[in-house]
Amino acid sequence: MQRQKLFVAILCVLATCTANVNAASDLPATPGEAEHADGATAGSDADQDVRDGSAKAATDPTRLEGITVTARKREETLQDVPVSVSAFTARTLDSLNVRDIGDLQGQVPNLSIYAARGSNSTLTAYIRGIGQSDPLWGFEPGVGIYLDDVYIARPQGALLDVFDVSRIEVLRGPQGTLYGKNTIGGAVKYISNPLPTSTEAFATVALGNYAERDVKAGFGGASADGVWRARVAAASVQHDGFGKNLITGDDVSDKNTQAARGTFGFFPNATFNAQLSVDASNDNSSVRGAKRLAINKFDPNKTPPNASDFDVQNGMPNKNGTHMSGAALTANWLPFDSWQFKSTTAYRRSYTNTNIDFDTLPQAITDVRATYRDHQFTQEFQGNYDAGGQFHAVTGLYYFNGSASGLVRNNFLNASFGTTSGTVGTESVAAYADGTWAFNDRLSLSGGLRYTHEEKTADVFNRSYTDATFTKPVATLANFDKSLTANNVSPRLSLDYHLDPSILLYASVSRGFKSGGYNIRANTLAVPDSAHPFKDEKVDAYEIGSKMAFLDDRLFINTALFYNRYHNIQLSVFSSYTLPNGTQGFFGDFTNAGKANVKGAEVEFSVKPAEYWTVTGNLAWLDPKYTEYFSSGVNVASKQKFTNAPHFQGGFNVLYTHPIGNDGDTLEGRVGYRYQSKVYPTTDLSEAIAQDSYGVLDAGLIWRTAGHWSFALEGKNLTDKSYRTTGYNIPALGILTGFYGAPRQVAVSATWRF
Repeated sequence: MQRQKLFVAILCVLATCTANVNAASDLPATPGEAEHADGATAGSDADQDVRDGSAKAATDPTRLEGITVTARKREETLQDVPVSVSAFTARTLDSLNVRDIGDLQGQVPNLSIYAARGSNSTLTAYIRGIGQSDPLWGFEPGVGIYLDDVYIARPQGALLDVFDVSRIEVLRGPQGTLYGKNTIGGAVKYISNPLPTSTEAFATVALGNYAERDVKAGFGGASADGVWRARVAAASVQHDGFGKNLITGDDVSDKNTQAARGTFGFFPNATFNAQLSVDASNDNSSVRGAKRLAINKFDPNKTPPNASDFDVQNGMPNKNGTHMSGAALTANWLPFDSWQFKSTTAYRRSYTNTNIDFDTLPQAITDVRATYRDHQFTQEFQGNYDAGGQFHAVTGLYYFNGSASGLVRNNFLNASFGTTSGTVGTESVAAYADGTWAFNDRLSLSGGLRYTHEEKTADVFNRSYTDATFTKPVATLANFDKSLTANNVSPRLSLDYHLDPSILLYASVSRGFKSGGYNIRANTLAVPDSAHPFKDEKVDAYEIGSKMAFLDDRLFINTALFYNRYHNIQLSVFSSYTLPNGTQGFFGDFTNAGKANVKGAEVEFSVKPAEYWTVTGNLAWLDPKYTEYFSSGVNVASKQKFTNAPHFQGGFNVLYTHPIGNDGDTLEGRVGYRYQSKVYPTTDLSEAIAQDSYGVLDAGLIWRTAGHWSFALEGKNLTDKSYRTTGYNIPALGILTGFYGAPRQVAVSATWRF
């Protein structure tokens, strides 16, 4: 019933706005905001289109403004890209109160994105039902995260805070013929602000409930001749806990993150420039609060679940830190008018030290101490051809060399003690090319091909011990050093046709690929086959879509219908076993589920019904079904469901912007609503952890002065809706735990810009 009400409400709003647009054509004009991205090739046709679109918006306030994206490695307006992509400019992110990329939940069709179970900054992301929720080293994400075109290989610390950002793009479907690392489900691109040619600065201070205290600031400038340019930005984001450890009084689910980014550029002439970027973030937050959903059968006190979604009674120390840093050197060279060459050399590393008290009780029922370390080196060479004619092309070579390792100490019932340890190395070499041929002003054909050669090594050493000191081994559960090699060719083909200048139709077919690997948690003593590698994951994606502008650019509607054939789906599961003495046990396993078909539909819309009003929204439908899923030799596909794949998602934002007085000040008000249907966040498909359909209401009020200041009052989850994002279900240890989204948050902020 809630789903039907939401869909009817959005359709009614859209219909009403469309009807009202006709009455808006004679409204007076006020200046609009021009959005423009970094990295354009000077004098490109796409750049001119953006300027033309922005000029139209500036002279007619009833028009929607064009957004520039680089989804195909060249600047194009969002409405001219035959790709399923959502884009958010810095001003839009500010208006929507997006503080980290997890706040994109509900703003992008068929995107599920949130903090992982035990952490505040470890990312779980799914697009169209494809992703990876296990943050252990050795398992690759299905959705790629890119920071200024540098791939972030590990999910720890990848829930990026938004500050000093130019825009964020979310691409749905397989990526590879245009991007460095092949990502099977899609990509989230975080694009920071470009280097300035004159002095500029900003500072934001926000205060809110739960003692929120955020400070973000940045400064940039250039030498008089523009040859040397620099920009630095920093953020400190803090709030007290949403809950408490009722034993110690410590905060849980708090936030204490500091981040900084600096970029330095050398621009000696119009044909060459080089930029060095460095960044670092420290997440010193406490552990994440959780709610026991049932009495643990091993708890001698039979402690009932707490009333709060966040309060715990953990017996482990409150430790949950993640530290991430990186550096990238980017060089751009334009030897000819039609060719631009780019080199990106990057290095990243992270370290996580966390305690995970699965049972959330003072007893040592399931206590885990984990440390993760990783580092990666990437090199990408890219060539872009654009002569302003019928043909555009991107070619590239990509190299990735990464190592991820860790040590996990498990204490089960203070009677069984074991460690998971080892290192996974990945070396990947790829070549890709993608080109677009315009037969005429209306019809274009695009094609791409990517070849990937990947080698993985796994050094695994797992043991059991006599006690919690982990110094006296009892048995070696797994001890192997293995490697595997994967080769893959992934093509892409797309045909797009402009029915008229305002309506683009397209059809595409592409392949996505994610290499296999080894289960770091293997227990070869009990299950010898757990040392065998899991297979490569592949998806063949078919899509038709449209980008439509109506009513003289006052209404944008983008649609997509897709059908994916998914093979060798990689899943993290718990496997049970029986020892010769009859003892029952379990371990974290990694397996291939088999095959599935995933179909869905997406609609995104923006409408400007009157001078001061803008309505944006999205609707998504997803229908994933397993066709082959073998368990103990039996095909149980009909009983299985996809995780993090709600059948329906949607949301809309109603924005009202009105001038104040005659000095150029504006007052901006927003109401937003986000909805999703029932979702299973874990592969065990526990009904107790599954989250039924729910909606979240947000709102904001921003006063933007004509000078340097703006002031905001923002509210999230205003109805204080309680909803689970994920959880644990381990019956053998009595664990049934849920992790919840943030409660109601309200904050006021002041921003100064120069």
